[in-house]
Amino acid sequence: MHLQIQILMCIMYYLGIDVGKNNHEAGFIQEDGTHVGKSVRFSNNQQGFEQLLAFIEERLPKEDSFCIGMEATGHYWLALYSFLHAQGFLLHVINPIQSDSLRNFHIRQQKTDSVDCFLVAEVIRFGKFTETHLADEDILVLRNLARFRESLKDSCANYKRQVITILDQVFPEYDQLFSNLFGESSKAFLKTYGTPDQTIDVNTKSLATLLRKASRCHHSTDKALQIKGLAACSVGVNLCGDAFAFQLKILIEQIEFTEQQIDQIEKKIEVQLKKINSVIQTIPGVGPATGAIILGEIGDINRFSNPKKLVAFAGIDPTMYQSGNYSGQHNRLSKKGSPYLRRAVWMAAVVAARHDPVFKAFYEKKRAEGKSHGTAIGAVSRKLLYTIHAVLKADKPYEVRLDTIQ
Repeated sequence: MHLQIQILMCIMYYLGIDVGKNNHEAGFIQEDGTHVGKSVRFSNNQQGFEQLLAFIEERLPKEDSFCIGMEATGHYWLALYSFLHAQGFLLHVINPIQSDSLRNFHIRQQKTDSVDCFLVAEVIRFGKFTETHLADEDILVLRNLARFRESLKDSCANYKRQVITILDQVFPEYDQLFSNLFGESSKAFLKTYGTPDQTIDVNTKSLATLLRKASRCHHSTDKALQIKGLAACSVGVNLCGDAFAFQLKILIEQIEFTEQQIDQIEKKIEVQLKKINSVIQTIPGVGPATGAIILGEIGDINRFSNPKKLVAFAGIDPTMYQSGNYSGQHNRLSKKGSPYLRRAVWMAAVVAARHDPVFKAFYEKKRAEGKSHGTAIGAVSRKLLYTIHAVLKADKPYEVRLDTIQ
């Protein structure tokens, strides 16, 4: 009888943690929302984590139970999550958007670490939240490699934009010379000569030899003469020529080095994909690079109970605006999910709309309905996510079914 009374009197506590780069803030609330004393601020290191354990032991009665909630703020939550998980605590990791929504209900809408940790605890107490889950190690490796590749691709694209900006100033006619501005022949020329003044001064035979070697005998004397001819009548600025040439050389070297690094990452991605042995690459438009991003961002497909949740996670669900009798006719994508997943699925949808009979017919159907290209690709992207959800759930290769066009 005494034991039964103890169980009935047991109170549930919620520990909310506001995550930061260098420091975190934690605070307890009871199941009725009452704050249990003040919050505690602790460092993002071993000493700080031990301080949190002491705080928990001090504030929490031994006979009562509790759970912990924290925000998935950048990557700063991972170290604390790993530490607490190893201690055996019940953890819930939530998207910061959810605690922001709760803050909007407060009249003053304060934004401080001490307030935020109690808001996180409130979100967990209400129980209406979507958790962020850590995938297994193989998927995490794939996610990190895929994101790193995307970062390097963006850096490479930025270097290329800088090259184009310089050429527009010093050699605006240059885009007439090569079909691929950043092909091997073009890069070899820009790295060695670059500006019209340097090109005019170089010996035709030397330039032809450079082009022949870089293009594997595809370009030679004729291309060298064409380049020199355009350089001689170029209207580009002739000021700071040496500085511009130096910038071009460094930028081209950066592009080549970054492209080599991307190749190395892609080889590691292929090895990791073989290890995971997923059916993701059987889906139209999905190659090793996009497949790695999709798998890495989705993690465990079972955390999405239906394809609509996966579409929302990718941020490809349309926003809705309605007020009274008015309903918006031109709704945009929410773009509130994973930008990496959204970008990968969009790229895959473009390829699938061209080459797969099902998605091509679906795209053409949308265009026939008067939809713009972008809107039609958005629809293909959503359909592709439904397919991804079904294929990964069943763990069976994609099969073309023309009866799915609708």
